[in-house]
Amino acid sequence: MSVDGILGRKIGMTQLHREDGAVEAVTALRAGPCTVTQVKSEDGEGYSSVQLGYDEAKRANKPAQGHLAPSGKLFRVLREFRVGDASELEVGQELDVSQFEPGDLVDATGFSKGRGFAGGVKRYNFRGGPKTHGQSDRHRAPGSIGAGSTPGRVLKGLKMAGHMGDRKVTVRNLEVVRTEPERNLMFVRGAVPGARNGLLVIKKSRFQKSQAA
Repeated sequence: MSVDGILGRKIGMTQLHREDGAVEAVTALRAGPCTVTQVKSEDGEGYSSVQLGYDEAKRANKPAQGHLAPSGKLFRVLREFRVGDASELEVGQELDVSQFEPGDLVDATGFSKGRGFAGGVKRYNFRGGPKTHGQSDRHRAPGSIGAGSTPGRVLKGLKMAGHMGDRKVTVRNLEVVRTEPERNLMFVRGAVPGARNGLLVIKKSRFQKSQAA
């Protein structure tokens, strides 16, 4: 029984040539190897899952050292993956990108790039105010935000200036173009969220091309 997911980091975008000569824009990911640090079962915790550790660390606090002692390593990142049956998994087992094959569809979850405090023009593509009739300070203003006496207040949820980016984003159904287990590399067609070296959770999509055929 294998886990339908793995942890990795984004390297950046590049191009790959397919066998038919077509050029694909792909994102290179450094995925795995991940080590099983904990196994949960129906009998013990009420559900089946496995905890994976990624990105080895040189030091950790005492609670983390005690938790990770059975695996024999320390990790910066720990994530839990639900599995149907965890009986065949054991602590210390390593997983890599060999569980993915070209043609598989995966979902990549990461945090989008943080843009800080942004105005309405940048955050929501507002066009700004008119540049004529003497309005020299309205070029990037949001405009009206409500009516007068009715409702007499500003409604919640309006698009305004505020914190932009740095949110959890999942891009679904990315095609795996190539895997290189010996170098812990995976190339997926298209873009994935986040900046370079950003942490990613990569899971097999529920919908696969083989199911649609």
